[in-house]
Parts: sequence; C-alpha cells; structure tokens
Amino acid sequence: MPRSSAPTVLNTLMESPRDEGYSLVNSTATVEDAAFGRKFRNIHGMGWLITCLFIVGETAGGGLIAMPTAVISTGLLGGIIIILLGAIICAYTGNQLSENWTILQERWPEYRHHCRKPYPAMGYRALGPKFMSIVSLCLDVTQFGTAVVFMLLAAKNLENFLHMYGGIQVGFCYLVVIVGVFMLPFTMLKSPKDFWWAVIGAMITTTVAVGLIIFGSSMDYSTCAPHNAYPPMRMSKFFMSFGTVMFAYGGHGAFPTIQHDMKKPYHFRRSVFLAFTIICMMYAPVSVIGYSAYGNSLHDSIIPSLQNLWIQQAVNVLITLHVVLALTIVFNPINQEFEEMLNVPQEFGVKRILCRSAMMAAVVFVAETVPEFGVLLDLVGGSTITLMALIFPVIFNLFLHAGHKKHEGKLAASGENWITISEIFQYTSKGKLTINLIVLAVGVIGGLAATWSAMNVMLGAEFSPPCYAGIFRSAPAVLDNATIPFSSHGKLNCCGMFRNVSRIGPSIEVCLQPDELLLVSSSHG
Repeated sequence: MPRSSAPTVLNTLMESPRDEGYSLVNSTATVEDAAFGRKFRNIHGMGWLITCLFIVGETAGGGLIAMPTAVISTGLLGGIIIILLGAIICAYTGNQLSENWTILQERWPEYRHHCRKPYPAMGYRALGPKFMSIVSLCLDVTQFGTAVVFMLLAAKNLENFLHMYGGIQVGFCYLVVIVGVFMLPFTMLKSPKDFWWAVIGAMITTTVAVGLIIFGSSMDYSTCAPHNAYPPMRMSKFFMSFGTVMFAYGGHGAFPTIQHDMKKPYHFRRSVFLAFTIICMMYAPVSVIGYSAYGNSLHDSIIPSLQNLWIQQAVNVLITLHVVLALTIVFNPINQEFEEMLNVPQEFGVKRILCRSAMMAAVVFVAETVPEFGVLLDLVGGSTITLMALIFPVIFNLFLHAGHKKHEGKLAASGENWITISEIFQYTSKGKLTINLIVLAVGVIGGLAATWSAMNVMLGAEFSPPCYAGIFRSAPAVLDNATIPFSSHGKLNCCGMFRNVSRIGPSIEVCLQPDELLLVSSSHG
C-alpha cells in the first residue's frame, strides 16, 4: 500500500468530520442544537467499525476457553440455547446502554466533554447520587475480580508452557507473583488512548485461538468421541454455567467509556450488534466441538485437552497474550478510581507508581488466596458482571427513557423531579416494558443462583487452599507446588470416561492420573 493511502483508510474508519447538521463539541451551537433534540457528535473519535473491534477485543477471550465446560453442565441443546440467548440478551442491554448515554448527552451538556465515570453517571441521572456510588463500587469490584481471574489464567498457561517446551517446573503460586511483576509497568499507562493497540491485539489473538481450538478439537474427535461420557445435569452446575456465560459476554462495564470516545456516539448500537454477532460466532463452534470431542473430561479450560501439543501450546500462548493485553485495559479504571480517591495528580510521578503498585499487590494477594480461576470466573460472572450487563442497563433505561419522553428530549432543568415508577409505566411501551422486565428477572434469578452456587464450591472441601496456607502448618508449603504435576513426557487432560484415552501415546505416560486430576478439578465437573 502506498504511504499516501494509509491516512485515507484510517480517516475513513475514524469517520472524519463532515457537515451533517449535528452539533459538535465546543461549538457555539452545541447546547442550542441539543435543545431541539438533535443528535450529538464529537469532532474527532472512533468510527462504529473500529468501535466494534474494541468491543470484541475487550469482551471475548478469557471466557472463551471455559465455555465448552459450561456446555457440559447444561447439555448440548441447553448449552447452545444459553450461548445464543446470552448473546441476544447482552446485545440488547448493550443497546440500552447506548440509548442511556445518548440521552445523557442530549439532556445534560456536561457529558459531551470528558467524563471519567460515564456508567456511574447513568446511575446518578436515573436514580440519584447514591446509585452513582453503588454503580461505581460494582464497576470497581468487577474490574478487580476480572483482573484476578486473568492473572490466574496467565499464570496457569505460563506454567504449562514452561514445562512443555523448557522442562522448567515453577510453582504456580510463584508464577502469579511473576506475572504481576511483569504486568506492573504496563499498568502505569494513563488512559485507553495510550493502549488502543492492546484492544486490537487482544481481538487478533482471540480470533486465531478460536480457529486453532476448532481445528485441534476436530483432530481429536475421532479418537475421543466414542469414549465420551456426560454427567447428569444438576441445577447448581447449570447456574454456575450462567456465571460463565455472563463472564464471557459481560464487557458492559467498559461500553459507556468506549461509546464516549466515538465520533458519533449514537452509532454505538451498530457496533454492539455486530460485535456480539462476531463473539457468538466465536463461542458457539468452540463450545459445540469441545463438548462433542471431549465430553466431561474437560476441566476449567479446554486448552489442556487439546492433544496436538503444538496446537495446544499455540492456543496457550495466544490466550496468554490476550489475557496480558486485557489486563492492561482492565487495570486502568480501578487504578484511576483509586488515584482519584487519594487525590493523586494525573501527571506521572512517585504517587502514581505507589498507588498502582499497591493495586497490583492487592490483585496478586487475592489470586494467591483463591487459586482457581474457574470458580472465581463463575462468581464474578454471576454477581457483579450480571449487575453491570443485565440489571443496571435495564433499570437505568426505564428511568432515563421515561424522563426523555416526559420532557420531550429538552435540556434537563436544575430542579427537575426524579421519575417515578408510575411514570415509567406511563411513558414506556408495553412491548419494551415486558422485554425489560423479562431480562431483569433473568438477571436477578440467574445471578443470585450462580453466585450462591459458586460460593458453595469455594467453601467446599475440594476447593484448593490459599497458596500461603502451607506457611501456617507443618506440611510442605503450598507455594512450592505446581498446579499440574507433569512427567518428563508431558501430561494431558486425556479424554474418555476414565480420562485415559489419548492419540499420541500410552496413557500412563501422557495422561493425568486420578490423584493428579484432583489438583485441577473443574468448578463445573
């Protein structure tokens, strides 16, 4: 491509300003145009296609490798239904977040400029200042929990890779610390504009990993499928699968921030629907082929079940790269929240280094305390992510939409009364109200059940003790133990009812033995 053509392509994707009659940031017509219901746009920003890629990169990845395990708990038909419904519902609520932010920018001009907390701002304008604090807390807990899950996943993948290709066995708990130290410099970046490359890189690595997982599972199908077994469906495992699906689809906490950076924020709905179509097309085939090929021999992750070691480790590296890139994104909002609470200057300095190092230390400590990413993924997905992805968008949209209808899209007055429940019924169509209440019921029931089920597993006898538990007892320190003990030949989560079927060698040499499987027990198994 000639050098002169690159800016042209970029300008097209970023949607260079054109005279379409919409109000612009910092223009004198901004407030006047908004008063007549004209849609707001920024002078500069991302186009809807680039925004779609951001959503895919931010959302897909960590939940991908756990989706086949979730299908084991629901059955093939149930799994397909929950994957499709999850995509449809989350796309719907993503669109509602788009409507919410468009309303805020039309009725409250202050949101047309830089806004550090767009999602909490929705809670404030819908239900008042107390709800702004509640949303902010949920967002921080979600980001923190996601960071812990990704930290554990990166350490587990790194442990596997080091042994397989270097013959190096390092305790999993030590690797968590090593990953934290490695990631710390990347968390010092100021804002998303400084690491747009991380989002695009995360999307590329996930896409390639999906293709390799499908190819590797297809190669194993003829060997493994005849020996498969499937567990009976249990409601507790079904609801934990709900948590997995919500984690896999629930990137909504970042959606308002992404939308705010668009040139035309009102086009965010296009980005949402295309992004969730792409994500569903990633998750569905991986889940179906993983279920069909490996059955209940799957654990928290599909990666160790891939029996072509080159494909297995290629996927391992790609998912690890995705997780590392995603951690760069995930840490940013909680770091900024922490710094704002402590009044840390926005300029880079010693205070930023100390604050962000403390946040990394907190994430590492929780990861060492709960060293199983599968059940923690289910817990975060069933609790705060369900709130951010299903419950809050619906509630906020009902109130904001009713207020928009009541005041005919005019600028909000300083003494404007809060919308009441009766006004929601008055200004909301029956169809929209019915759909929103159904989504709300799914979120409340599924979220509570998934959270309860995950908590029961965490409190159960089979759950792994904290990494530092060995310090306080006479037994060998847990810190010295690897999560998965390997032989010199390498080990696989072999397929079949007794997990002893492999196409690459004798099971005694390549398969995890029953006592070893206890160390990698699945939260869905």
